Amino acid sequence: MDKLKKKPRSFIKFVVILLFIFVAFLVYKEFFKKEKEEIRDGDLTFVFNAEEGWDDSEPCTVVQNIQYVYYTGNDPLWKENNKFGLYIYAEDKNFFEIAQNLVNSNGGEWGYVLIPYNVKDYDEGKWGRVFDQLIEKKMIPIIQLWNVDIADYQEQTRKAAEFLNTFIWPIKYRYISVYNEPNDSEFWNGRADPYEYAEVLDYTIRVFKEVNPDFYMLNGAFNVSASANDNSFDSFEFMRKMNERVPGIFDKLDGWASHPYPQPNFSGSPYDKGRWSIRAYEDELNFLEKEIKINKELPVFITETGWAHAEGENYNSSYLPVEKVAEYFKIAFEEVWLKDDRVRAVIPFTIRYDPPYDHFSWINKDKVPYLHYETVKKIKKIKGKPPALSLGDVDIYNCSQEEDK
Repeated sequence: MDKLKKKPRSFIKFVVILLFIFVAFLVYKEFFKKEKEEIRDGDLTFVFNAEEGWDDSEPCTVVQNIQYVYYTGNDPLWKENNKFGLYIYAEDKNFFEIAQNLVNSNGGEWGYVLIPYNVKDYDEGKWGRVFDQLIEKKMIPIIQLWNVDIADYQEQTRKAAEFLNTFIWPIKYRYISVYNEPNDSEFWNGRADPYEYAEVLDYTIRVFKEVNPDFYMLNGAFNVSASANDNSFDSFEFMRKMNERVPGIFDKLDGWASHPYPQPNFSGSPYDKGRWSIRAYEDELNFLEKEIKINKELPVFITETGWAHAEGENYNSSYLPVEKVAEYFKIAFEEVWLKDDRVRAVIPFTIRYDPPYDHFSWINKDKVPYLHYETVKKIKKIKGKPPALSLGDVDIYNCSQEEDK
């Protein structure tokens, strides 16, 4: 995987150009009798002007073999999509294999992981290893931004975009979720502010797209079940005020991030509907359509969800036993999320968290999976076929038209 480590985008374009030059030389003799020939590939057009009388019997020698990387397609909504995912962290390399064994189990490939990214983290070694693992294990990352300083958000945003763009990503589209539950003061600098978040989101979308149009931008999912009080905004009122400050802000998104938790107390039925259910994204999409009047259909990325289980370092009887959690996850996937074509990814929270949030964990402190991990692992999955990174090579020839002396 070292060959796929951080390479500048210009290098990829360079080798693609060399590839097309090579292909041009392999075309049969009549090709070169034309005055001009164009070859098109996506956004690139190559024009060859060839002279009459090219002699294909002249000796050629291989002077170099060049390896290059490319993506296998350009459809952001590819059909064969493995929706299974898990919330993990960059700091523990073991989490990647544990996640792979879940999301790509039982026939699956190219499941998802969500990974938080501190916008002030420029550790090339750590993130190089992260992207190497993602490529090797065929997992699609959603990078969730966090820890921005509002007073310095423009500079930090641009540096974060440029840093993340230096890596080779496992698929063409580079999913970015712009922070987490900004309608909750706990996650937005102690003071939820819809006007402020709208401006930050707008700037972040613009800058990431300027750095690379393949960045695929998601909102920071809202706490959709939160009530309006001193610490949080009602999410729909928050969205309305965001659109007041930056009209059309939601039309600038590529996809919709959602946190549809089964309430109350993370213990609701998988058959429930509404804002307190695992189908809360339906209410959000309806609000965007009817109240905000957005002009596009947004694919849904569930970047957090799940039931809290009683088992943990300390037993909490207010939560469901792990046997019931496993049963509910099976119902949720098979009867709700997998059947809904609007849902692109389902990423439960979380692989492992310290107390008191260990009741959301999918493995315990010894990295032993809980029952719901094993239950979801057994669910039949599909082999995803995203526009994935692929490695090729090409021989570059040196052909002389002069006779040997």
